Amino acid sequence: MNWGIIATGNIAEKFAKTINAMCEEEHKLVAVGSRELEKAKKFAKKFEIKNVYGSYEELAADPDIDAVYIATPNNLHYENTLMCLNSGKHVLCEKPFTIRAEEAEKLYNTAKEKRLFLMEGFWIRFLPLYEELLEIIASKKYGELRHARCEYGFIANEKRRERKFLSELGGGALLDIGIYNLGFLHMVMGASPERFETEVRFNEFGTDEFSVLQLVYPNGKTAQCLQTIGMNIERNAALYFDEASVYLPDFQGAYSMTVKPVNGREYTLEFPPEINGFEYQIREAEQCISAGKTHSDIYRPEESIAVLRLMDEIRSRWNMKFECE
Repeated sequence: MNWGIIATGNIAEKFAKTINAMCEEEHKLVAVGSRELEKAKKFAKKFEIKNVYGSYEELAADPDIDAVYIATPNNLHYENTLMCLNSGKHVLCEKPFTIRAEEAEKLYNTAKEKRLFLMEGFWIRFLPLYEELLEIIASKKYGELRHARCEYGFIANEKRRERKFLSELGGGALLDIGIYNLGFLHMVMGASPERFETEVRFNEFGTDEFSVLQLVYPNGKTAQCLQTIGMNIERNAALYFDEASVYLPDFQGAYSMTVKPVNGREYTLEFPPEINGFEYQIREAEQCISAGKTHSDIYRPEESIAVLRLMDEIRSRWNMKFECE
C-alpha cells in the first residue's frame, strides 16, 4: 500500500518515522505535499520519499497513492479530506477530525458512498492497553465503573501559541487536547454524557486556554476532565470501580496501568509499544482498506461524531465560534 502525507509538521514527522520503521509490512511512504515546495523537499529528503508536491491538490491527484494521512491545521481537515476522497484516496485524518460534527457526518457519508476507507486519527484508541482495560470494564471483574477522571496540559510559546489558539485555525485547548480527554471518557464510559457543567478561561485570541468539565453519564456514572494550553499538567487518568481503582500515569501514551483492588494485592500491567504507538492505527487502517471496509469497527464513525458533537455543545455553551464558521 502506498501512502502520501499532506503537511510537514511535527505530527506528520511522527507518522513518517513510524511507517518507515514498520519495515516488514506491505506499505511504502511515496509522496509528501506542502503549500511550500521547499518544506516538502526537505521532508522528503529526511524520510526518503520519492514524490514531492508544492500543493495538496497535486498530491491528491497522484495515481500511485492509495491512502493519504492528513496532518494539516484543524480548520483544513474537512476540505483536505473531502478533496482526497473525491480523488479516490482512502484517508486517515489527524484529530480533531473536523471543527464541527456536521462536517464529520458529511465526510463519513461521502466515504461510504465512494466505498473508500475513512478514519479519524485518534491513535490512542488502538493501543493494546485499552483492549485490556475495556475487558476489565465489560467483564465487571471489579464491579461497575462509577467515576473516571483525566487531565492534560502543556505550555505553548511564541509562534506555537498562535498556532494553537488562533480561531481561524480551529484553535483552543478543547479541540487540540480536550479531544483526548473526551475521547478517552467516551471510550471507557461507552456512551455520551447526559449533561455537563463547565468552567472556562479564555485567552487574548478569544479561544479557550483552560477548562474543567463535570460530566454525568447514563446510570449516574460521572467523570471529570481538565484541559489546558498554559500549564504543564501530567496526562494522568483514574477509573474508580465498586471494588478497585485503576490508575494510568499517562493515558495518552497508555503503556502501563496500575490496578488497586479493594481486597487484594496491587498490580501493574505493562504494554510497551512496538515503535511509538502510532503503528497500531496505521495497521488498523491498512487492514480495513485491504478488507474493503469504509470504516474501522474499533473506532467507529459514530464514536468520532459523538465526541465532536459534545465539543460543539460545549463551545455553544461558551458562546465561542471560529472565524471559519
